[in-house]
Amino acid sequence: MSVSDPTALTLRQAASAIAQGRLHAEALVDACYDRVERLQPTLNCFIRTAPDPARAKARAADMAVKAGRTTGPLHGVPLAHKDMFYRVGEICSCGSKIRADYVPDHTATVLKRLDVAGGIELGRLNMAEFAMGPTGHNDHFGRCRNPWNPEYITGGSSSGSGAAVAAGLVFGALGSDTGGSVRLPAAACGVVGIKPTLGRVSRYGTMPLSQSLDCVGVLARSVGDCARLLSVIAGADSNDGLASRHTVPDYERGLDQALDPRSLAGITVGVPDRYYYEGTDGEVAGLLAASRAIFEKRGAKIVDVPVGDHGAVNDLSNAILWPEGAALHLSSLRDRAHDYASQTRARLLVGLGVPATLYLEATRARTPLLEELLQRTFSKCDVLQVPVLKRPVPTAIETDVGGGAAMQEILGQIVANTRPFNYFGLPALSVPIGFTRNGLPQAMQLVARPFREDVLFRVGAAYEAAVGGFTARPPL
Repeated sequence: MSVSDPTALTLRQAASAIAQGRLHAEALVDACYDRVERLQPTLNCFIRTAPDPARAKARAADMAVKAGRTTGPLHGVPLAHKDMFYRVGEICSCGSKIRADYVPDHTATVLKRLDVAGGIELGRLNMAEFAMGPTGHNDHFGRCRNPWNPEYITGGSSSGSGAAVAAGLVFGALGSDTGGSVRLPAAACGVVGIKPTLGRVSRYGTMPLSQSLDCVGVLARSVGDCARLLSVIAGADSNDGLASRHTVPDYERGLDQALDPRSLAGITVGVPDRYYYEGTDGEVAGLLAASRAIFEKRGAKIVDVPVGDHGAVNDLSNAILWPEGAALHLSSLRDRAHDYASQTRARLLVGLGVPATLYLEATRARTPLLEELLQRTFSKCDVLQVPVLKRPVPTAIETDVGGGAAMQEILGQIVANTRPFNYFGLPALSVPIGFTRNGLPQAMQLVARPFREDVLFRVGAAYEAAVGGFTARPPL
């Protein structure tokens, strides 16, 4: 991609151009802010921007390059993040009225690691209130809109992250994923999103929703971009005792081998025999079948694999998510219930009604069900391939509170294929695979064993190389 159109570069291309002096970080920040100024009224993906400190950091980045040094693999690259990652002294709204003036006294580990790697934060991105919602609606800051067609949902709850990356406003963004909130906006907006293994990334300084399910993930324009971002933020953290000490590999290593026509030789891709494809729209099924044909051409073996009753697993995930979320909000529910949006308040009230016996049953069943999945399913394949969404991306009206009797059914369909993998704690990668007739993107979800994000990146990168990358840009 020509540097004459710098906002169309991938993250890795932009970082390389800056490090080599072919592109100035300040010019790139200015180009991104120009797009933000032009497109924010249409997309509403930012809650706030910070142009002055971003430009100051960009000038410092350019001076460092001129002096022959760079700070890391994201040197000078513009980023923005879902407004739920704390930075000391800066407001963090969590998409809510209740936290509209909340100023944390500590900084999230993931933000510190991105800073050290040289990333430049342009601002904070819109999100579902307290990360509770899969569509992009927000009664306090307004609905975030899909760059491919503003009448359609962005997916949620990391709605601004998906929209901003897809629209070329930034090169990467943090999101959170408790039931699909990275993978859904990645799929609906046509970008790549990774939900890593539970504990792979520190959650210190991150707004909690469900301690048992929350994951910090990233969204970017390519598989390689996500690999670089995850390499930066993953790893143990003394401030988070639940962050894994499992060794973090170089996720970019070997991705160039994706260009090899037989780059997936020795990889087995499993297609579940039940649940995940049941009721899938014909257009979506066709795109998935075409992607599997590409895997085969690249040397992969496609096999049907057995899975258990993952509809019940979805229910178990909800039995953990909603009571844990409600417990975190007890005080505000008592004192400021009217300040929650109606859908958020309704979901929290559901959590208050979950019996303790059901919650404990759901938590105790987790380990044996995961062991069964690893032994029964992943003994036969390296990755699973399933839809992210079983249907074309719906409109905002269909999924709003006034969307009619079908609204709840549609909302259930949106999260049906993502929540089980939060329950299991498995890594999952969303990769674009084309468009449906409504002009909106579709994506496949690749799932692997714990801490095998490297395998997901290998398979995803091979697919990208075979199709020439997902280079289409929204008509903005």
